Amino acid sequence: MSDAAPQTTHGIIHGVGLGPGDADLMSVRAHRLLTNARHVAYFRKEGRAGRARGIVQGMLRSDVIEFAMEYPVTTEIPLSDPGYNAALSGFYTRCTAHLRDLAGQGEDVVVLCEGDPFFYGSFMHLYERLRGEVPVQVVPAITGMSAAWTATNRPITWGDDVLSVLMATLPEEDLVRHMEAADALVVMKIGRNIDKVRSALRRAGKYDAAWLVEYASMEGQTVQKLAGAEGRVTPYFSIVLVHGSGRRP
Repeated sequence: MSDAAPQTTHGIIHGVGLGPGDADLMSVRAHRLLTNARHVAYFRKEGRAGRARGIVQGMLRSDVIEFAMEYPVTTEIPLSDPGYNAALSGFYTRCTAHLRDLAGQGEDVVVLCEGDPFFYGSFMHLYERLRGEVPVQVVPAITGMSAAWTATNRPITWGDDVLSVLMATLPEEDLVRHMEAADALVVMKIGRNIDKVRSALRRAGKYDAAWLVEYASMEGQTVQKLAGAEGRVTPYFSIVLVHGSGRRP
């Protein structure tokens, strides 16, 4: 008789990028995993259906088992508050434990990710806690910023242009410094930070060239020069762009 311990077969955690919001822009691989998934997990704000879940409405099996991961905080307290990181750290740890348990039982789980899973997404925090413990596979996707610059009908970069991707949550001085150094810009996570972004663009001499895209590729998409939206409060799903104008043949 063999003394070898029995092999444990783990399920796979799939971080599946859904793209910028239009289901038609989802990859074939993502669609295949979604339509066959027995377990689906997704992030959402408490009391909301969840944008990722909305993208896949009508695609899931009738017997799918859903795991809604509800953020304990979003914008209720400042990012600089120690309680913010503490709350989110505990939240991600609890979510990871649930997914790890399912994988340990041999169950595959599809985690829905808006945009690309490795681009400023919440899934990254699960990935770092899960990898090395259970199999994790990631399905890349079109990013929201790609959909935004496509919506302007203009290339975002030319030749040797340097593209900088900035978070509007940065201090204004940092925004100005990066804006001045870049040839082309993408500014994300706008929302209540729009006035700070406007001020930084003016100081960097790029305000008049900036575009505002709201809900790129989603219902309600709008595209306009940022100067034309002066005084408006923009939604969280807004992106500000400054196109490059570098070397061309």
